[in-house]
Amino acid sequence: MDAHEGPVAQGARMVSHTIQAMPDAIPKPHFPEAVGYAFLGAYALLILATLITFVMSRVRPQRNYDELRLRIKTWWIIVTLVTLALGFNTYFSIVCIAFVSFLAFKEYLSMIPTRRADHRVLFWAYMAIPAQYVLVGVHWYGVFIIFIPVYWFLIMPMRMVLIGETKGFLRAVGTLQFGLMTCVFSLSHAAYLLVLPPEGNPNGGGVALLFYLVFLTQLNDVAQYVWGKMFGRHKVTPTVSPNKTIEGLMGGVATTTFLAFVLAPWLTPLNHVQALAVGVLIGFGGFIGDVTISAIKRDMGIKDTGSFLPGHGGILDRLDSLTFTAPMFFHVVYFLYY
Repeated sequence: MDAHEGPVAQGARMVSHTIQAMPDAIPKPHFPEAVGYAFLGAYALLILATLITFVMSRVRPQRNYDELRLRIKTWWIIVTLVTLALGFNTYFSIVCIAFVSFLAFKEYLSMIPTRRADHRVLFWAYMAIPAQYVLVGVHWYGVFIIFIPVYWFLIMPMRMVLIGETKGFLRAVGTLQFGLMTCVFSLSHAAYLLVLPPEGNPNGGGVALLFYLVFLTQLNDVAQYVWGKMFGRHKVTPTVSPNKTIEGLMGGVATTTFLAFVLAPWLTPLNHVQALAVGVLIGFGGFIGDVTISAIKRDMGIKDTGSFLPGHGGILDRLDSLTFTAPMFFHVVYFLYY
């Protein structure tokens, strides 16, 4: 090692040598170049947010920044886990998304009242999760796209009828099917992006498309929150989510559309007009997904779907927007390029 090297250069060299020395049997993170730079950008944003929070706590010590710090800390964990989930094997990534679907569906069922008789049906509901993601893994699009909306839609009530409990039957069927559609079917579209033919997107393949979708969806949530806090005056859904404002919605959509336009040439095959349209789609779609889950929580009389993510609530609180944007984005890209 060169004695004249600075500590940063020495550290970088040591990390490089360590990775190269790892046995070939140990998988190493690997991304398409564009996705690697995109992840670096995400970490840069987290570093910036951490520094801003630190400075604000020093400039205005009288204000409480504990919740903001907790949210940023959780974002560090989320981004790190996403990096690991997407940085190895495609099938490992699919399993990770399937596990997230399982957690979201489990969380959904924990806040939805179910009949005692339904407990014998839940096994079949949970079995839809591995089945749906196996269809993703084998690239069987024709069955993937109808398995839950058609076949499980028919199987679930059939199994419930055989139990013989008719009281609350319609409500039970509807809540279970909505949960499967939201937490499993919708989210599985994000996983299917990973197995799309790579030639459809020369700019990083399916991993780049998935990063583009998730990054814009989550940033849309943050942007709508920030714009609403700064300029929000007029309620957009006062009875469902009183904190949502028209100013926050429009500011978030504008921010998301701008970033969709900027990032599209690096991560997607979309042209400029398509990227602008997709940005608007994700902006408004994310908002609808958010307030839809908010309507369910308000109906159930709860604030969060869970407490799995400190500062954010539950898994479903963080994925509510993605349950709408994932199928919308997938089908636009699939129609245009596959």
